[in-house]
Amino acid sequence: MTNRAQGKTLAILAVDGFEEVELTSPRDAIKKAGGKTTIVSTEDGTIQANKHRQHGDTYTVDVTLPNANVADYDALLIPGGLFSPDALRTDEKAIAFVRNFFAEKKPVFAICHGPQVLISAGVVKGREMTGNSAIQKDLKNAGANVKNQAVVVDSGLVTSRNPDDLESFNAKIVEEICEGHHDDQRLSA
Repeated sequence: MTNRAQGKTLAILAVDGFEEVELTSPRDAIKKAGGKTTIVSTEDGTIQANKHRQHGDTYTVDVTLPNANVADYDALLIPGGLFSPDALRTDEKAIAFVRNFFAEKKPVFAICHGPQVLISAGVVKGREMTGNSAIQKDLKNAGANVKNQAVVVDSGLVTSRNPDDLESFNAKIVEEICEGHHDDQRLSA
């Protein structure tokens, strides 16, 4: 089963300040399953990871948002951290990119504070979701049905709370990307 994601490509949307393990752990799970990943960001060059409040490593941006085409990817991952989701949620190109994955009925994965980007994209109303405990009220106020559990799956939308849940989150990422399009994936309720 090591090549079950062969031929699948995961777009990872992040800018400076993402939580490092929330990018690297899912990325490694996809690669281990035979798939590929592409880091998409707002600017060319590198992006700086955080390990909680400390700086982590830097990662090379593969594609900038103006050059990123949803048709080139099978699914989208939005890692958390305090700063990356906060910057992405106010970037119109990032919001349009996210919304296009929903419009194309492709799987979308968000962990920790990553679901904040989904709130700004207007795609959470009526969806079963989770996120970091600090944003669960925000999700609820945006119309999501919030569950405080490791992973919540709702028709191609997979959300998770924090790095402690990565093993379960990664397993669902691989499963959902392998399933492909989700007919019930939608822009809103």
